[in-house]
Amino acid sequence: MNRTVRWCVLFAALTLPLLAQAAPVRIGSKVFTESVILGELAKATAGQVGVDAVHQRELGGTSILWKALQQGDIDVYSEYTGTITHELLKNVAPDADIPTLRERLKPLGVGITDSLGFNNTYAVGMLASKAAQLHIATLSDLVAHPELRFGFSNEFIDRADGWPGIRQRYGLPQTNVKGLDHALSYRAVASGAVDAIDLYSTDAEIPYYHLRTLTDDRHYFPRYEAVYLYRLALVQSAPAFVTALQKLAGRINENTMREMNAQVKLHGAKENVVVAGFLGIHPDSSDSNGLWSRLLLTSIDHIKLVALSLGLAVLLAIPLGIFAARLKRLGQLVIGLTGILQTVPSLAMFVFMIPVFGIGTWPAIAALFLYSLLPIVRNTATGLQEIPTAVRESAAALGLEPQAQLWKVFFPLASRTILAGVKTSAIIDVGTATLAALIGVGGLGEPIISGLNLNDYSTILQGAIPAALLALLVQFFFDGLDRVFVPKGLRLKQ
Repeated sequence: MNRTVRWCVLFAALTLPLLAQAAPVRIGSKVFTESVILGELAKATAGQVGVDAVHQRELGGTSILWKALQQGDIDVYSEYTGTITHELLKNVAPDADIPTLRERLKPLGVGITDSLGFNNTYAVGMLASKAAQLHIATLSDLVAHPELRFGFSNEFIDRADGWPGIRQRYGLPQTNVKGLDHALSYRAVASGAVDAIDLYSTDAEIPYYHLRTLTDDRHYFPRYEAVYLYRLALVQSAPAFVTALQKLAGRINENTMREMNAQVKLHGAKENVVVAGFLGIHPDSSDSNGLWSRLLLTSIDHIKLVALSLGLAVLLAIPLGIFAARLKRLGQLVIGLTGILQTVPSLAMFVFMIPVFGIGTWPAIAALFLYSLLPIVRNTATGLQEIPTAVRESAAALGLEPQAQLWKVFFPLASRTILAGVKTSAIIDVGTATLAALIGVGGLGEPIISGLNLNDYSTILQGAIPAALLALLVQFFFDGLDRVFVPKGLRLKQ
């Protein structure tokens, strides 16, 4: 056996055990408290049977989690039977039972547990005092009050089993319907900004805000039994975990779930601590980082997102800016196309990247990269175009090649304008990157989103204040670069 073969055998012997180690089970959750609690419950359950698991919190709405599960970006997430029948599967009866759903999901490579024990159905609610004043007790009673203002979660407005369906079933005449974040809708109805909102029947805020749940007298809403959906591949790779998930069936009733929600949303308890109390175990110490440690970690994640996306944007945008400066008509087209990218709503841009890159950091980097292009392209083109004709003629008279003219004369003269474009993109990225938390990427948007869901201003500020400070640091950083890269004569002139 020659030396090369021996080295290959040794390398294989060292690396194969590492490759053989099972990857952690990836658990996803939606952007609301109950889903995060159930995600933590699945993670803790995995730990009880010795299965390594990670919880990717608050990845987004139903469609994002479902696609991530099908594509293998996550392995497990909690769902509701009514959502499965109305949103995820086609040609399924609205009241299909779990064995029927299990058969329909199996060809998709997806398994389903039995009900966890509670029905978290949709409902519509009003302040009890307002409802009593208007004599409204059922959804049918709303027909007589077309002046009422509705504030529904954006997902409820769009879902077939949400506003479009109840409006048709009950013939509701209301037209003043606003889209609101579900966590914010409670404050909106409490303050009188809206008159009715959509509810989840296990929401802790229902008794807290003294809301009346209107009776679904025409039985429109189906049952929303809580279940876990999981990739069937787990039956082979983590059978003990699948068995443990199945054993959670029937263990959580509506009151228990409502109480767990209340501990998190109303009393400020951590989700993993609440889950540990339910299971009778010690909470995972890995989730108990202090405030400063969490701020450091989220800030580092945020800076990585900004630095990577901005670096990639600079590599492409400056050449595009040079092209736009030299070929004006085509240049206007380039600037116009990068400008169109800026008109796409930020959250939509993040979501559009998920089918291409999957769940993770890269969708956020790709979206931020696209948002970074316009200021750099436009400033590069403008800086080069505004160089005086006399300077151009002088550079040519010196016998410099076109490339030498660009790098030795034109670029230094345009450097301040180009650097201003990069600085603008960097500051835009710092702010926009907070939205990356909505697709589970993390960063400083994570405490902001969590704070919104928990109605906790201190948690929101844990993300908002560092993000503002980071924007100021970016400003100072580029001011320093201005002194390094911009010729002294240009700085004195301006």
